[in-house]
Amino acid sequence: MPTVKNIFLSVFLITALQLDAQKHVISILDSGHATSIRGLSVVDDNIFWVSGNNGTVARSIDGGKTIEWLTVKGYEQRDFRDIEAFDASTAIIMAVAEPAIILKTKDAGKSWFKVFEDSTKGMFLDAMDFSDEENGVAIGDPVIDFPNEIYRVYTRNGGDKWSRPLDDAKYLDKTITGEAMFASSGTNVKFIKAGNTFTRNKMLIVTGGMSAKIFSQNPLTKKELPLQQGKESTGANSIAIFDQRIIAVVGGDFANDKDTAGNCALSNDAGQTWIKPQTPPHGYRSCVEYITKDKLITCGTSGVDISGDGGMNWQLISAQSFHVCQKAKKGKAVFLAGANGKIARLD
Repeated sequence: MPTVKNIFLSVFLITALQLDAQKHVISILDSGHATSIRGLSVVDDNIFWVSGNNGTVARSIDGGKTIEWLTVKGYEQRDFRDIEAFDASTAIIMAVAEPAIILKTKDAGKSWFKVFEDSTKGMFLDAMDFSDEENGVAIGDPVIDFPNEIYRVYTRNGGDKWSRPLDDAKYLDKTITGEAMFASSGTNVKFIKAGNTFTRNKMLIVTGGMSAKIFSQNPLTKKELPLQQGKESTGANSIAIFDQRIIAVVGGDFANDKDTAGNCALSNDAGQTWIKPQTPPHGYRSCVEYITKDKLITCGTSGVDISGDGGMNWQLISAQSFHVCQKAKKGKAVFLAGANGKIARLD
């Protein structure tokens, strides 16, 4: 039987987490635009970029006080599911489906030039990540030409040129039929940071659908995640890495976005073993981000949760729908974005 001391400690912990969650306020910065935002890149506390469908891109250089919206000329019908920004002038956007296209701007979005295109049947890119301003990867679902293989293209020059090495297949295990990735927030691939530097070839990828797994490149491994799986709408959607050992993954079932079963998994040993939280996020979640080692934020179509104990217990701080949340690469600011051009800041 639980002792009085243990009961007191449990009540104290829950109360402390609830009070901590109450400190957080989501402030809407902009909304009402005809675009669903899934790409978000926060450079620092002042500069962020977003991307969405209908060829839409937006950016702010003052922390969201003013936001500049633009439509990429010639790509008005494209869906830009991910974006990577390096400063106020330079960003890369990814259009997902046939043909898959990657564009880059160096003049704050005034002009864009095509740096990659693939018209392979069934082509669908899901996400990008960069280990630094030169080295990056874009990943996509398996296609007919590469069955049961996670599609990958790399850049070594800041996104000016992308290529798919001919021997790349041997550097990642195979998926099963019906296993793929979700282009829900551009965060299902992450490079691993070892110390103060990223290793350009060491990355983790999470999958969903018929199977939910985590794939590691260098070393070559794959492990099943304790998440919902077995349907097209289930599985992992997002991965966050605090360091090379502390990892959080979220997902669930986007077709039943208030279902809390199998929507989060945590690892403290670089993905070798996984545990479920004691109090999971309050529904399907499409993105997760470390704010500090112990504090995390996760969002989805059914709300936003905060954890103050490394992801073991989550508190719902808002029932508002968001697709993506990101912390500044250089700074402390946290922004969120979602449907109808909604952009917000966590205060």
